[in-house]
Amino acid sequence: MTHTAPMEDEVVERGIAVVIVCHNAQRDLEQCLNSLAAGSLQPTFTCVVDSGSTHTAYLDALAKRPATQIIRKGNIGYGQGNNIGFAACPLDIAYVLFLKPDCFVWPDTLAQALQVLDENATVACVGARLGGYERGRKQASGLLDSTGVVRSWYGRWYDRGQGETDTVQYQEPEEMPALCGAFLCCRRQALEQVALAPGVIFDPAFFLYKEDIELGLRLRGAGWRLLYHPQVRAWHCRGWNSSRQRQSVPYRLRVMAAANEVRLYCRHPSVYMLWALAKYLLVRYGRF
Repeated sequence: MTHTAPMEDEVVERGIAVVIVCHNAQRDLEQCLNSLAAGSLQPTFTCVVDSGSTHTAYLDALAKRPATQIIRKGNIGYGQGNNIGFAACPLDIAYVLFLKPDCFVWPDTLAQALQVLDENATVACVGARLGGYERGRKQASGLLDSTGVVRSWYGRWYDRGQGETDTVQYQEPEEMPALCGAFLCCRRQALEQVALAPGVIFDPAFFLYKEDIELGLRLRGAGWRLLYHPQVRAWHCRGWNSSRQRQSVPYRLRVMAAANEVRLYCRHPSVYMLWALAKYLLVRYGRF
């Protein structure tokens, strides 16, 4: 793998830009931004991209925050929203964090993530130890949400540790096949190397679901590493945490997720396509 060093006259700042894509996220976004503002290392720049929220008045006050840009779009999807946010980030910032609005960082999260990237030149992205968070009670659930994304022997991608009691497991940094897109802290240089076109980091065909895995496969294919680090920590208010709750996800979204798994293996051919096709048929026609 060849890493391109900055040109001699190019100034790259060590700071971090944060991109947050929202869709009807008024119940979470302020807490997300407040968690960033309370950190020992604060973002150099924050871009909030609204993707077709029903009401956007709640964004007006957020635009007054320092070094914050609000971009309002139609319902363009999560991947394309991240691309728009990335394009808005100043070019001299070396690191970009893609953060979901229902993800709340710890005070030292950004500092820890940048330290990991500074010390590991071949790492493209750092993933956090994500703990579950109960939105209604405003407290940690005591369960893990994600410690990286892995693939089963038959091809199913899933968040490692999800639903397990958060104790002493997964306490070592580990290279992973993919990372959860709720918190994805990335090296700009790596993103630009694998971009599908200038500024197109996420594949726009993935409207929602699996876009983080597809990006991870592209980065790993280019020789970069993806690293889960337990000292990089955040809370995540995922909408479901069990198979029972997963069935409450609207049918059209479950079909979209299954279709994107097929699309993933069209982009990155694999024998796991058999699993993806079987899953799609079960969801699409069996409403599994």
